[in-house]
Amino acid sequence: MAGHVAKRCNCRDDNGRKLGKKCPLLAKRSHGTWWVRYELPAGPDGTRRRPWAGPYPNETIAKKELTRLLAEAESGAPVPDRQLTVRQFLRDVWLPSKKRLKPSTLQSYTEVVDLYADPGLGHLRLADLRETHLHDLYEAIAQINNLPKGAKPSELLRRLLAVRATAEWRDGRNGGLHSSRPISPARIHLVHRVLSSALSYAYRTRRIGHDPSKHAEPPRVVRPKPMVWTAERVARWRRTGEVPGPVMVWTPAQAGEFLDYCEETSERLYPLFHLVATRGLRRGDIQRMQWPDLDLEAGTLEVVQTAEAGPKTEAGVRTIALGAENVRLLKAWRAQQARERLRAGEAWVESEAVFTRRNGEPLREEFASQRFEILVRRCGLPPIRFHDLRHSAATMMLAAGVDMEYISETLGHARHSFTADTYTSVLPDVAQEAANATIAIIPRRGRKSAG
Repeated sequence: MAGHVAKRCNCRDDNGRKLGKKCPLLAKRSHGTWWVRYELPAGPDGTRRRPWAGPYPNETIAKKELTRLLAEAESGAPVPDRQLTVRQFLRDVWLPSKKRLKPSTLQSYTEVVDLYADPGLGHLRLADLRETHLHDLYEAIAQINNLPKGAKPSELLRRLLAVRATAEWRDGRNGGLHSSRPISPARIHLVHRVLSSALSYAYRTRRIGHDPSKHAEPPRVVRPKPMVWTAERVARWRRTGEVPGPVMVWTPAQAGEFLDYCEETSERLYPLFHLVATRGLRRGDIQRMQWPDLDLEAGTLEVVQTAEAGPKTEAGVRTIALGAENVRLLKAWRAQQARERLRAGEAWVESEAVFTRRNGEPLREEFASQRFEILVRRCGLPPIRFHDLRHSAATMMLAAGVDMEYISETLGHARHSFTADTYTSVLPDVAQEAANATIAIIPRRGRKSAG
């Protein structure tokens, strides 16, 4: 098998054709890069195969690489297709191979390819993909809605933004996709996991000789633990406006004050806020709830979570008990929705969504958060995010003595240890009670033990 080394560049002639090896500027040392071309055994259809490999920074390195590639071809081992692009591999090879995945998981993989992997890396040849390409992609994703003031977006970031501006969710949702919030480190980790799965498959099937995802590091995910609004923290907040941490939760009394305010002011979305505050549903769970998911006679709700990343875990599909008060509120809400349908007449937008606007359209995912912030300010409570109402629900269940395993299943966590690690230190009353109970069981002279 033969091969040779050549210097090439991307200059073009007057007709737009690449000059390649014929560029007169290649005589300059600083112009162009080094490539190798070598012979491979004929393909399955008998066609001749003479791929290019490169670029390499100098002739010496190119010659060493040519020797390695020729030896690899002579060994009889499968030779990576150097013409296969990342886009072709992901769309034509890898995604079609995922036949055993749940539809929701396959959809999440496809969305990662559509929004990040293809626009960011699709033009590269799979065999040339390196760790630096993945790092550059993760950095660009982190700059979405988060580019420093005055900084110019990179070409990679511009490609990501262009796709994001026109893409639509497959189920018609656009709230999260077109949000003004930066992409979270957790989301970038998901992109990394999907790429790692794809590149691991490419390595196993000998389409690449090196898996760059094994040594690429996405940004670290630091999950702040919730902090409770104790009396001392509330007093400081009222004096200074200082919020102690990024994730704050209410005590049961504060949550009760908020729900009382909603009820007393006849807040239209009171049933929604009551459901989140007592059952710990995610915002996406609420936005996607449909009446067939509810069994108000049995008092249960089937929660089917889908998102850009698909279900976070298998626990994302679960059945939870509603409780008598939520059942009562949801029945009243259903009756109100029926009255609104009659008033809207032909303008009513038919859907099976539980929580809708007055014309039947499903609520925008951002609307509940925005309305929640307004109500919190009006009732004078210390601020929490709408998602933190879910954390408040978890701490209230702990305060009520609910078993940790049940709390984890209700919230849709995959691991009970995650629930315990996140919440047991949040509510001081719960932690203090646990400490006292531990001390009480130790026999001491002159003192009675709990037993």
